Amino acid sequence: MTSEISVTGRAFGRVGIWSGALHASRVDDAGGKAIAEALAELEELGYGTVWIGGSPTPEDAAAVVAATRSITVATGILSIWNHTAEETAAAISAIDPGARRRFVLGLGVSHGPMVPQYAKPYSAMVSYLDALDAAEPSVGAAHRVLAALGPKMLKLAAGRSLGAHPYLVTTEHTAEAREALGPDALLAPELTVVLDTDLDRARTTARTMLGMYLRLPNYTGNLLRLGFTEGDFEGGGSVRLLDALFALGDADSVRRRTREYLDAGADHVALQVLTADEGGAGLPRAAWRELAEAFGDEL
Repeated sequence: MTSEISVTGRAFGRVGIWSGALHASRVDDAGGKAIAEALAELEELGYGTVWIGGSPTPEDAAAVVAATRSITVATGILSIWNHTAEETAAAISAIDPGARRRFVLGLGVSHGPMVPQYAKPYSAMVSYLDALDAAEPSVGAAHRVLAALGPKMLKLAAGRSLGAHPYLVTTEHTAEAREALGPDALLAPELTVVLDTDLDRARTTARTMLGMYLRLPNYTGNLLRLGFTEGDFEGGGSVRLLDALFALGDADSVRRRTREYLDAGADHVALQVLTADEGGAGLPRAAWRELAEAFGDEL
């Protein structure tokens, strides 16, 4: 697979949408139709990239690529423990070559409490990248990013992929990641959004999501390195922690918050919209429209 994705480029755009509800393998025909319609609208709204969250399969990724025409499609992220590199490369090679050039494979090592075979994650990632390089056809560095948080994995991301796609991070982490990656590698953090001008209620919504992640040591360890304390993890997250990790408020507030990540060194920000009750397939299309209108030409 030859590179046709620009590291800092227009291919990703400045703002994208991250969603864990784009798994065709987990829904019926009606759900698949709803996903396809949502993807078509995301393209029309002008977002640069759609990120398939929630540990997608290679087949989920292929389905999103097939349902879109021009938008960059990235996994955010595919767990290296769930699919062998050979399986992943074979699934990607089956994508139509004309569409395949706008696909980026986001890879991550997941978390020990979620993966029984979890061991030596850094070495496992190196081996996985080696296998992708050796596959025929290969999935080379120009078509992959890593879910990197710490310095060692960030360095690997810069050397063996387009760059990093950190999840659940602050602007301070973004600045540190930019320094670790160097000026040329892609930095595309995820930012979770709660569109609610009642900030107390917005924080309550955010805590429903954050509580799960605060049980995962990769995230808590990263937050402790950034200066938070164990006390910030109590009760689903302190106000200080929530305000540092989320974009809360109206669409203009989200736009300003996104700008803080871009100013800190991000090339692209992947927005995940969280609602108090997503319902249905979990495709918050009205919120995606509202954000697109607020960003305007900044997308």
